Amino acid sequence: MAEAFTEFDPAEYLSSPEAIAEFIADAMETGDAAYISKAIGIAARARGMSELARETGLSREQLYRSFSERGNPTLKTIMAVTKALGVDITARAHVEHG
Repeated sequence: MAEAFTEFDPAEYLSSPEAIAEFIADAMETGDAAYISKAIGIAARARGMSELARETGLSREQLYRSFSERGNPTLKTIMAVTKALGVDITARAHVEHG
């Protein structure tokens, strides 16, 4: 008997600003711009693209395009979306380990 697998969608588990912030922070730790963008896109889907479009003044189509596999969101878009998600992006000094 073959095992049945279902598609895992992390957006289903991002139900609070705290969960969204932790999810994005984990992505930021990788330093991979494409992965970070994908994580923000997943958080945006969790919140609802229509609601984010209203809050950011960006169109749903622009949001979907910016955070798609081939998307390349501008810093302005990222800042608008993270603000609407209730997430602050902060900077800290990089500490070399060794």
